[in-house]
Amino acid sequence: MKIAISLLILCSLSTPALAQVQSLQHKQDKRRYIVYTPAAYDSAPQKIFPVVFNFHGGGMSMAEQMLYTQMNRTAERHQFIVVYPQGIKQDWNVGFGMDYLTGTDDIGFTQAMLSKLRQDYRIDDKRVYATGLSRGGFFALRLAAELPQQFAAVASVGAPMPEPVRQHHKKTDKVGMLLIQGTADKVVLHEGKAASYLSAEGTFDYWRRHNGIEGSAPQSRLLPGPAGDATQVTWLGQDGGAGGASVALLTVKEGGHTWPGADAFNVGLPIGKTTRAIDANEVIWEFFSKHRH
Repeated sequence: MKIAISLLILCSLSTPALAQVQSLQHKQDKRRYIVYTPAAYDSAPQKIFPVVFNFHGGGMSMAEQMLYTQMNRTAERHQFIVVYPQGIKQDWNVGFGMDYLTGTDDIGFTQAMLSKLRQDYRIDDKRVYATGLSRGGFFALRLAAELPQQFAAVASVGAPMPEPVRQHHKKTDKVGMLLIQGTADKVVLHEGKAASYLSAEGTFDYWRRHNGIEGSAPQSRLLPGPAGDATQVTWLGQDGGAGGASVALLTVKEGGHTWPGADAFNVGLPIGKTTRAIDANEVIWEFFSKHRH
C-alpha cells in the first residue's frame, strides 16, 4: 500500500505544476508543506485567493492527505489555494502524547507558513481557513482557539474538542466552526472520551457558547444517502447572524473515521463506512465561504 501511494504521489506532484512542495526553517526543524494553486491563479494575476489549510491525520503524510481528501478538485472549482502541511513524526501537538506548551511548536509553524504564503502568493488575509482529519482535525480546533485572529472558520472531521485545548483556551474572538463526526467511529468516539476529548454534541455546544449563539434553538435537517448507502447525515446548525460566526455539526449515522465522499481508503484499519450523502469538501467550502474577518 505504501509503495502504491508513493507512486501516486510522484505522479500527482510531477505532472501539473499546480501542487508544489515548499519548505521553511522553523526553529531547529526544516518543515515542509504542499501548496496547490488553482489554474485561475495564473490566469487572474490581479486577484487574491482564499487559503484552506488541510491537516493530515496521525500517521499520515501531507501527500496522503492531498490524495485522500481530493480537495484540489474543489479548490479548482471554487478558486482557492490549498495548503497541506507535514507534521513532525506525522503528528500534531494538541497535548496528546506530548506537552501542550513545550512540545512541538506547530502553532508557530502555522504562523510561519502564513507569513511565507503572504510573501510568495496573493492570498486573501480575510479568508484563511483550516480543516483536518482526526489528529489534523484536533489541531484545526487548536488553531481556532489560539489563532482566531488569523482563521475565519475551521472544519474538523472525526475530531471533537480536545481537553488540553479547552483547558488552555483563553481567546474570546469568535470563529466559524463546522464539525463532522461519524456515530460508528471506533478511532475517535462520537460520545467523547473522559479526560481526552469532548463528545461531538459537547463540542457543538462548547462553540455555540463561545460564539455567543446558544440562546436560540439550532436548526436541524436530514441528508439521507443514495440508494444502497447505509449512512445518513444530520445537519445541526446555528447561524451566527450578519457577519457572525456560525456553528454546525454534521452527524454521520453509521459513519466511520473517514472523510465523507472520499474513495474508500482502508489499509487494514477498522475505520468504518464512508458516507455518500455529502461531499465533505463541498460542504466545508460552502461553510467557509460564508465566513471572513
